[in-house]
Amino acid sequence: MTAVPLGAARIVRRRPARVALALGTVASLTLMAACGSGDAAEPGANNVVKTGEAPSYYPAEYKDVIAASKTEGGTLTIYSNTDQENWAPIFRDFQKKYPWVKKIAANNLDSDEVFQKVLSEQATGGSPADILVSNAAQAWADFGERPGTLLEYKSPELAKLPAVATLMPNVYSMSTDPMSIVYNASLMKDKPTGLKSLADIVAKDPNTYKGKITTRDVGGAFGFTVSHAFTEARPDSWASLEKILPLGKAESSSGTQLEKITAGEYLAGFFVSAAPAYPKVEQSGGLLGLTFLDDGTVVLPRGIGIAAKAPHTATAKLFTDFVLSEEGQRAVAEGGLTSYRDGIEATDGRHTYQELVKKVGEANVINVKYTKVPEDKVKAFTTRWDGLLGR
Repeated sequence: MTAVPLGAARIVRRRPARVALALGTVASLTLMAACGSGDAAEPGANNVVKTGEAPSYYPAEYKDVIAASKTEGGTLTIYSNTDQENWAPIFRDFQKKYPWVKKIAANNLDSDEVFQKVLSEQATGGSPADILVSNAAQAWADFGERPGTLLEYKSPELAKLPAVATLMPNVYSMSTDPMSIVYNASLMKDKPTGLKSLADIVAKDPNTYKGKITTRDVGGAFGFTVSHAFTEARPDSWASLEKILPLGKAESSSGTQLEKITAGEYLAGFFVSAAPAYPKVEQSGGLLGLTFLDDGTVVLPRGIGIAAKAPHTATAKLFTDFVLSEEGQRAVAEGGLTSYRDGIEATDGRHTYQELVKKVGEANVINVKYTKVPEDKVKAFTTRWDGLLGR
C-alpha cells in the first residue's frame, strides 16, 4: 500500500465529531448551508457575482472549461480540514456564479488526514476527491512530491495575486490564516500580548497555570508547522517556551482548545488558529479574548490543489479560480478565513492579511513556506518540544 504523508503518519488523535461524518451526510449539510444562505439578503449582498461569466482578463479558451463543467453532472467533491461555516458563503457564491453545480460535498478531516484519505483510496482503486484543501504545510510538501497526486494547473488569477499565492507547484493559497493567543478573559487577571508576555505571566504564578495552558500537538503536521516556524524565526523564543511548556498540555485541534478555554479548563492557548477563534470570541460575550503575538505572529496559508485524477476536473478548475478571484476572496473573508488579495475590505467580520500587518507590523509577521522539513530536524524539534511538555 502507498505510504501516507509524513504528518499524517504521526497523527493519532482526531476530531471525532467531524471525522465520523459520512461524506454523503456532510454533502447534504453543506448543500443546505450553501443554498439556504444564498437566499439571505445581508451576508453576501455586497458581493456582486457575475453568473456564468469568467472575469474579462481570463483567456478566451476559458469558455471551454466552463462548457466542460456543464457536462460533469453538477457535482464537486472536496476533501478539507475547513469548517462548514467557513465554506458556507464560498459555496453560496460559487453556486451563484455557476448555478449548474448543484451538489458540493466537503467532508471535514484533520489537517493531515486529507492526504492520508486520498492516498489510501488511490491505493485501493481510486478516490472521488476533486479538490484538496488543508493548511498542513509539511503534509502538502510530502504529498506534492509524489508522482501522480496533483493536476498540473496554472490559474489565470495568478497575474492578479502576489507571488505568495503560489505555495508550491499546482498548490495555491486560498487564505492566509494567522495564529493567535486566546484566553479566558474572566479568569486571567493579566492579559497576554505575545509569547514572552505569556511566559512572564505564568512564571509569576506557576501553580495557578499548571496544566492550564494549551498548545497544538507537534506530532501533527499543523502543530509542528506553526510551532517550528515560530522557533525558526524567533530562536530566542525557547527561553519563553521553557517557562510555558512545562505547565502546558497539547491538543490536536483548535476547536478542542477553544471549547476548553471557554469552559475554564484552560486559561489560555497559544498558536490557536484565528479562523475558528474569531467567531467563538465574538459569540462569547467578552468571556474570551484574542490577541496576535506582538513578538511574532505565524501566518499559515490554507493550500488548495486539484487531485490528479479528479472526476470533475473542469468544475474543480472553476472552483479553484473562483476562490482566488476577487469575488471568491470576499466570500473567503466572509466565512471567517483571512483573505490576502488586495482590494478586499476588512469590515463586517471580514479579516484580511493587510489588516493583520497593520496590527502587528510587517516585521512581526512570520509567513510559513510550504517546504518539507527533513525528518531528522522534525525529530529533533518534536523531542525538544515534547520534552518540555513532559511527554
